[in-house]
Amino acid sequence: MKITDFLCRDAVTNDLEASTKAEVITEMAGLLVEAGAIEKKHKAKIIETLMAREALGSTAIGQGIAIPHGKSEAAEKMVAALAVSRKGVPFDSLDGELSYIFFLLVAPIDSAGPHLKVLAQISRLLKDKFFRDSLKNTKSGKEMLDLVSQEDARLG
Repeated sequence: MKITDFLCRDAVTNDLEASTKAEVITEMAGLLVEAGAIEKKHKAKIIETLMAREALGSTAIGQGIAIPHGKSEAAEKMVAALAVSRKGVPFDSLDGELSYIFFLLVAPIDSAGPHLKVLAQISRLLKDKFFRDSLKNTKSGKEMLDLVSQEDARLG
């Protein structure tokens, strides 16, 4: 499975406006709704699920990366949004640094195995400093998608 298999093409932005953890999750869930990946009536439930997961421990993994994720009955299939914040957001990161790259993942309740595989795949993708820097310097959502596609192909 490639990241482009579940990354919603219309839920990608390099201009995230949020300045708090809750705002990041709300804005990115909104991207998924606008893209038609989740139904508008489920947006509040998805946000609640993601915030409950954050309450267990931050999904900011350091190096400017956060991967908010959760499983919800509102998700029919695994979907993701990708965003870059120009100013950075305090996300309770393990290294205490601001987060700039956000990969939000929502999965169906019964997808524990695939959910973990996808999280590992996202982590592997974002481990590369050159890739992270390139992503942060993109000029458009399309450029971000192109970059993810190239890296997907490289990682096989």
